[in-house]
Amino acid sequence: MKKKVLLMGKSGSGKTSMRSIIFANYIARDTSRLGATIDVEHSHVRFLGNLVLNLWDCGGQEAFMENYFASQRDNIFRNVEVLIYVFDVESRELEKDMHYYQSCLEAILQNSPEARVFCLIHKMDLLQDDHQRDIIFREREEDLQRLSKPLQCTCFRTSIWDETLYKAWSSIVYKLIPNVQELEQNLKDFANIIDADEVLLFERATFLVISHYRMSPHRDLNRFEKVSNIIKQFKLSCSKLAAQFQSMEVRNSKFAAFIDIFTSNTYCMVIMSDASIPSAATLINIRNARKHFEKLERNSQGHLALSR
Repeated sequence: MKKKVLLMGKSGSGKTSMRSIIFANYIARDTSRLGATIDVEHSHVRFLGNLVLNLWDCGGQEAFMENYFASQRDNIFRNVEVLIYVFDVESRELEKDMHYYQSCLEAILQNSPEARVFCLIHKMDLLQDDHQRDIIFREREEDLQRLSKPLQCTCFRTSIWDETLYKAWSSIVYKLIPNVQELEQNLKDFANIIDADEVLLFERATFLVISHYRMSPHRDLNRFEKVSNIIKQFKLSCSKLAAQFQSMEVRNSKFAAFIDIFTSNTYCMVIMSDASIPSAATLINIRNARKHFEKLERNSQGHLALSR
């Protein structure tokens, strides 16, 4: 059940750093040790059991880029499910960046016309002013969506230093999960049964949010990705102490939040506005729901196999 994901962009744009943070448990400050990608680096990331992301991290040096569009064109761009193109927001060669992006789109249209296209405007932390970030992002987004036609392009602003990286990758992976609507309906049923305000599912290795249900709107639109970032950092801290992260409880006068291992591929987070609810009761409910969601996950993998 491999899904081919192309990660492309100019050398130094930050492709390998973001891949290492999301999939290889790096922290942002450690990515400075990473060297430039030579030609194409392949990695297979098991995601939700039977779903495997076949990541092609393509070096962005000019000689490699020209080679991708010439002698390696069919090999690189055939059977692509997702193209992720990374732009350095402070690049001084924007015209060349756009030229290579358009060349990628032409190759995708020829070899994988059904592929989804995502553009990451990266290193946004280098722009100090929030207003300037908004203006530059909107300008780049408009340009890229216009250049991408007839393909649809979804743009994200990202930085390895905050939750925006998790927001972008969660959204991308979400598009690859089979039967995600059925999963969300089951989360809604689970939340209603235990009277929870919100239920989230995190992928176990990456801690990307893959599905959620909430009873009412929340004013912090980036809270999922903040939680992903915080919990993953805590999980890495545990591993440095030779301890395994399994569960966590956060409680104050306004809410209680529980995170626990759920299925073999996920963690579950349950948020209750009734902070007086005993921990044991909620954890029992989470554990009682495991068997149902394990079965749902297996059925989802079966549907994916049939669709292929």
